[in-house]
Amino acid sequence: MRHIQSKTIMTTFNLSSFNSGPFILLGIPGLEEFHVWIGIPFFIIYLVALAGNSVLLYLISMERSLHQPMFFFLSMLAVTDLILSNTCVPKTFSVFWLGPQEITFSGCLTQMFFLHYSFAMDSAILLAMAFDRYVAVCFPLRYTTILTRQIITKIVMAIVSRSFCIIFPCVFLLKRLPFCRTLIIPHTYCEHIGIAQLACADISINIWYGFAVPVMTVTSDLILIGISYTLILRAIFNLPSQDARQKALNTCGSHVCVILIFYTPAMFSVLTHRFGHNIPHSFHILTANLYVAIPPALNPIIYGVKTKQIREKIILPFFPKGNY
Repeated sequence: MRHIQSKTIMTTFNLSSFNSGPFILLGIPGLEEFHVWIGIPFFIIYLVALAGNSVLLYLISMERSLHQPMFFFLSMLAVTDLILSNTCVPKTFSVFWLGPQEITFSGCLTQMFFLHYSFAMDSAILLAMAFDRYVAVCFPLRYTTILTRQIITKIVMAIVSRSFCIIFPCVFLLKRLPFCRTLIIPHTYCEHIGIAQLACADISINIWYGFAVPVMTVTSDLILIGISYTLILRAIFNLPSQDARQKALNTCGSHVCVILIFYTPAMFSVLTHRFGHNIPHSFHILTANLYVAIPPALNPIIYGVKTKQIREKIILPFFPKGNY
């Protein structure tokens, strides 16, 4: 009797705890013959993201003139983009070049956590940068007194803790599920709902939490960013001179570009995944891959081109001062 009870307990544990067998990442179903060619641009984009964000972090850390709140938030964005790139993209082009890849359950959960955590961090950092631009444009004389080191520390702690509290429950929501089917993921990386759909149990909580909570968080960030830029534009158009208006617009231009690059494909991917049932599954996966690969590569380029202080530090070693 005791043996039967022990066996029952072990069986229950094996079903309700994590699955010991590995998951298999297939890539993009239907486009297998193009995987090698698709992997080449992803590899190039990955190298650009690594180089661009590393250079950005080096410049901000080494140049005292860049030790300002705006560039501190920019360095946080660069770190988060590096986490996002290294979490997903290497596995992506390994699937493209080497065929379906195995990943352990714990490895899959880790990848899922850092993928969604990076997304939540990026959104919160962009909101903090919008607040920074609001203070810089609307209260330029009080900028340093408002954004003190203590305030920035509190903002950073709020960004990190909020993102962690939003995403960490997904780990427990997945670990409680029994996995008794073939553990094949038709994707290049692990994401919350993609893992949950393999479970042989009710995943309604996963679907509700995985969609409602992050979307509500991102929506609130977007609303606050919109309010910030409404106030910024009102302040800009009340400036007395054309030169002052142009200078104020330039300080916000790079941030607006990064916001569009981040939110547009992210929201498109989420909405098409949930409601675009007539869209081919291969298109969903390709869009999701472009989202995790392209913004981390473009962000440092945009800030390097449109931000004068960074542009000067990059160009100065190659061209004499005054020749650019």
